Amino acid sequence: MAESVNTKVVGHFDCAGGGQVWVDGTTMYIGHMASPDGTSIVDVSDPGKPRLLAHIEIPEGWHSHKARVAGGVLIVNHERAGRANPDFGGGLGIYDVSKPAAPRLITKWRTPGSGVHRYSFDGRYAYISPTVEGYLGNIVMVLDMADPEHPEEVCRWWVPGQWTAGGEEYSWGVEGLPTRCHHPLRLGERLYVSYWHRGLFILDIADMAHPRLVAHYNPGPTFPCPTHTVLPIPQTLRGRRVLVVSQEDVSKLRPAAPSFAWIFDVTHEEQPMPIATYQVAGIDPEGAPQPPMTGCHQPSEVVAGNVIPFAWFAQGLRLIDISDPFAPREVGHYLPDPPRGEGRVCSNDVTIDSRGLIYLVDRLRGVDIIETNQL
Repeated sequence: MAESVNTKVVGHFDCAGGGQVWVDGTTMYIGHMASPDGTSIVDVSDPGKPRLLAHIEIPEGWHSHKARVAGGVLIVNHERAGRANPDFGGGLGIYDVSKPAAPRLITKWRTPGSGVHRYSFDGRYAYISPTVEGYLGNIVMVLDMADPEHPEEVCRWWVPGQWTAGGEEYSWGVEGLPTRCHHPLRLGERLYVSYWHRGLFILDIADMAHPRLVAHYNPGPTFPCPTHTVLPIPQTLRGRRVLVVSQEDVSKLRPAAPSFAWIFDVTHEEQPMPIATYQVAGIDPEGAPQPPMTGCHQPSEVVAGNVIPFAWFAQGLRLIDISDPFAPREVGHYLPDPPRGEGRVCSNDVTIDSRGLIYLVDRLRGVDIIETNQL
C-alpha cells in the first residue's frame, strides 16, 4: 500500500514511464523513456484532472526522455537508446509551445554520436551534455538560444583526455569506464557539472566563451556510484554556500549498498568540502549490496526554500530539509503503489510548480501530483 507522511496526492496522470517532468505555468511536460512515446504535454490547471493536450512521438531506437521549457520554447533531447535509424540522429528537438496544445517544431539541432543526455535551459542559454565528433563520451556545451531557429554554440568544455581528435591521451578511466558529462546547472556566473564517475566540477563562465575550471571533487572510486546532479542552492544556509549532490544508484563500480545524497560546503569554492550525507532509513542493511535503482536518483532542480524534494528510485518521493546543512533530515515522503505488474516503484524525477505542487514521475508508468505543507 502507498505510504504518505506530510504529503497528499491530489492528482495522477496515467502515461508511459518518464525520465523527466517539468511544469511551466499550468502545463506539464513529460519526457518519456522509450519510443514511440517522446513527449507528453498535459494541462494541469486543475491538478485533480490532468488533461492531455498533445503528444510528440519519436522513432524506434531513440528516446527523448528529458524536457525543459522557458519563454514558450520547449527543448527535448534526442538520444540513441537501442538499435536506431541513424538518419534521425541525436541532438535536440526545439519546439514553439506558445500554444501548448499545438507544439510546432522550430528546428532540430544535430550532433554526431548518441546525442544529448540531460541538460538545463533558462530561456536564453541551454546547458547541455552532447556527444561531439572527435571527443570520447559526453562533454559540456552551452548553446545560445536567442534565436531558437538558429542555436549557436557559445562554448564547450571537457575533461582532459576526452578530446581524442586533438591527441589527448585517455588515461583517466575508472576501471575501464569512460567519463561523460551528465549535465550542467547554472547559478550566477558558475556552472555546476556532474561528470558521472569523475565526480563534480565547478566552472567559471563569467566569460562564457571561455569557461575556466574553479574546482573538482571526485568521491569515487571509494564511493562506487556515479555523480548524477550537482544542485547549487541559491540561499546561504547558516552562512554557508552549499551544493546538494546526488549519486545515481546505477553503474556501480562494484556490488554496493544503495547510493545516497551529499551536502557540500562551497563557501570556499576552490575547495569543495563534503559536510553531510543523507540516506533513507532502513534501505542500507549493514552495508549489504542491494539491486540497482534502490537508492538515490534526482533532486528537484526547482528550489523553493530549504526543503528539497527528491526522487529516490524505489523509495518514492522524499522531502529533505537542509536548513541545517550539517544535519539534513526527512520531513515527509510519499511512496506510491508500484505500477501494475511491477514489484516496486521507480521514481525517476521530481519538480515543483509555482503553486507549490510536487510532480513525481515514475520511470515505468505515471505521474503523481502531490501537495505538502513542508515547502
